[in-house]
Amino acid sequence: MIVVTTPTGRIGSQLVTRLLQLGSDVRVIVRDASHLDETVREKVEVVEGSHADAAVLDKALPDADALFWLVPPNPGAPSAEQHYLTFARTAAAAIRRHDVRHVVAVSSAGHGWSDPAGVLSAAFAMDAELAASGAAYRALSLPFYMENLLGQLDAIRERGTFSLTCTADQPLAMIATRDIAVHAADLLTNLSWAGQENLPLFGPDRLTPDGAARVMSEELGRPVVYQRIAMDDFAAFLRTRGAHDQAITDTLEMFAAQDHGIYDADWTTATIGSTNFRTWCREVLRPAAERATEREAQTA
Repeated sequence: MIVVTTPTGRIGSQLVTRLLQLGSDVRVIVRDASHLDETVREKVEVVEGSHADAAVLDKALPDADALFWLVPPNPGAPSAEQHYLTFARTAAAAIRRHDVRHVVAVSSAGHGWSDPAGVLSAAFAMDAELAASGAAYRALSLPFYMENLLGQLDAIRERGTFSLTCTADQPLAMIATRDIAVHAADLLTNLSWAGQENLPLFGPDRLTPDGAARVMSEELGRPVVYQRIAMDDFAAFLRTRGAHDQAITDTLEMFAAQDHGIYDADWTTATIGSTNFRTWCREVLRPAAERATEREAQTA
């Protein structure tokens, strides 16, 4: 039995689909079962609730051979570290209680980074807690998600721009969530591994933001340019959205670490996923843009 957290998220939903295709027995932890796709709901065991709740984990983990772990974001948490550790400590205790032998978790690339890295440092703290649980542990150590750009779909479509805090001419490691799901499924369905290990997983490109803009332009058939956001401006934007001071600090430290090369050392050991940025733009970004245009036409 494989237990999957966040089964309705971008990574978890693709992972569940792949595990079912491989014939695995799957149990999911989900806050609201109605959010599961109906065809998935018919094929999995469902435990409703939060995986930060020990009682929920006690329902989900008996007879589990492996656990897929992902901490959902919570911008309203007192701090990223406290948020991650609340989940991780509850999980580690439950893993020990139920003798779960294998755990695969979504983490960040850059283990060993010595400076504060906000949300990324919180993920490293989570890894330490889960690795100490006694289970064989694999931290999928990931860079920037390509899917993060979908949050800027309107700006890309309407203004031909996307924005990050990164230097325009410095490569930014990226990964497609489909590749994360594939790699997690491979680990969860072949439990011959032991010990604790961080596994960097990167996409095949070494694109700068300017290079990514050129690929978007070619695949979308319209000009797209990269506009760098100053840290102070981004902090001001977060304040207008109601973010508290610690959440802003955690986010800015994460972006500063990305800009200063937190992912760079992992290039030499990273497993390379199969989805390059051009393929992702063609198969994910462009269809999303086309669907948005169709919706606008229907409501006009």
